[in-house]
Amino acid sequence: MRVATGARIAGVVALVVAVVAVVVIVASRSSYQVAAVFVDASQLVKGNRVTVAGEPVGKVQDIELTPNGQAKVLMSIDSDYAPLREGTRAVVRVSSLSGEANRHVELQLAPAGRPNIPDHGTIPPSDTTSAVELDQVFNTFDKPTRTGAQRTIRLLGEAQKGREKEAGQAISYLDPALASSSRLFQALDRSKPLFERFIVQTSQLVTDTASRSGALSGLVSHLSTTMNALSSRSAQLGDAVQTLPLFLRRANTTFVNLRATLNDLQPLVDEAKPVVHNDLRPLFAQLRPFAADAQPTVRDLSKTIRRRGANNDLVELLRLQPAIDAEANKTEQRNGADRPGAFPVAQQALQGAEPQLAFLRPYTVDLVGWFDDFSTSGAYDAVGSFSRAGLEFNGFTFAPGSGILPVPPELRADALSAAVQTGRNNRCPGSDERTAPDNSNPYVPPGNNCDPNERPIGP
Repeated sequence: MRVATGARIAGVVALVVAVVAVVVIVASRSSYQVAAVFVDASQLVKGNRVTVAGEPVGKVQDIELTPNGQAKVLMSIDSDYAPLREGTRAVVRVSSLSGEANRHVELQLAPAGRPNIPDHGTIPPSDTTSAVELDQVFNTFDKPTRTGAQRTIRLLGEAQKGREKEAGQAISYLDPALASSSRLFQALDRSKPLFERFIVQTSQLVTDTASRSGALSGLVSHLSTTMNALSSRSAQLGDAVQTLPLFLRRANTTFVNLRATLNDLQPLVDEAKPVVHNDLRPLFAQLRPFAADAQPTVRDLSKTIRRRGANNDLVELLRLQPAIDAEANKTEQRNGADRPGAFPVAQQALQGAEPQLAFLRPYTVDLVGWFDDFSTSGAYDAVGSFSRAGLEFNGFTFAPGSGILPVPPELRADALSAAVQTGRNNRCPGSDERTAPDNSNPYVPPGNNCDPNERPIGP
């Protein structure tokens, strides 16, 4: 029985200690009080919040009227924010435009290092600001402006008449945006130095942009031209957008295969590194004067590609290609029948001539050599270069003892046939040149029945 009584006493003592601790904590958190004198209490009531950067730090305890007709608001401040420093500003804020007694006091803390405001001290009216009422705002308008505002509000009321429920739902959708905006401005208020630096740097950016208004105007003009060009090609742009997924899928496959190709090329690159580092330097040294000598050619080539004037460069030639293509591929009525254009006919003709061209292609070197020998040798006159060529057959022969004897007419045919061969119509490509030491000529194309023995006469 005594044990139970002792336990009860211990429990009661523990409860009393807990209550005393709670009272001490609450008293310590609200022990600091400070008064702020406002010109107008702005519908403040007891229990309104006291905030710093949107965070609650205390409450309004009492409101008194000073002898000179001002409002003295007594506020209790949590110990975490006490004491306040001199220069702290107190501003009455309106939580929302709807409702009554929805005000709170916002404290704008003074910089560190200022003297503290003692307990039950006072923030003077010079550091306080009352809330601005809507009536004060409307009073700044003249009569026509107030009449227009009334008509606007009446028009909005008539527009929502019968749809008050939908309008209320629409307004409720603004709550997330307002809450996010509130958190944004709270963060900006807490990061005031960073926000000020952002504004300063933005001002510098705007100043630099204004100083380059000419360039910016040109950029906007070119951008407008680009947008107009894109809008005029909306159909082609739509086709390109539709084709883009297929292109990307095929490009993905190509890149996957390219990865394997690059892996196969790695040994070649490794083997080529010593050659590139060592053997290509003399080649580059020889290419340097070639590049210098090629500058006039490149300059003239640029004039060939693009040149002032009409119909005198390759760019304008390319612009004419669509018209030429449309004209040369057009089928028209000619001589009582539909006749295809020049391009399809030429394509069909070339397909028939392909075997002949394939046969003659290896003889290109012989044909070019023949033209070269007979077009560049000789002299120049007012018209250009010229040359004369002819065949001569000697009518004399050497006799024993280095004497010269005329060839009898009846023997001249035999002498000519001994030095000239005819009927050599099946030569291989390159057979007009002497045989190279490595026997690389003449060239016998695959499937060609040319005779490699038909070679130049003589040693």
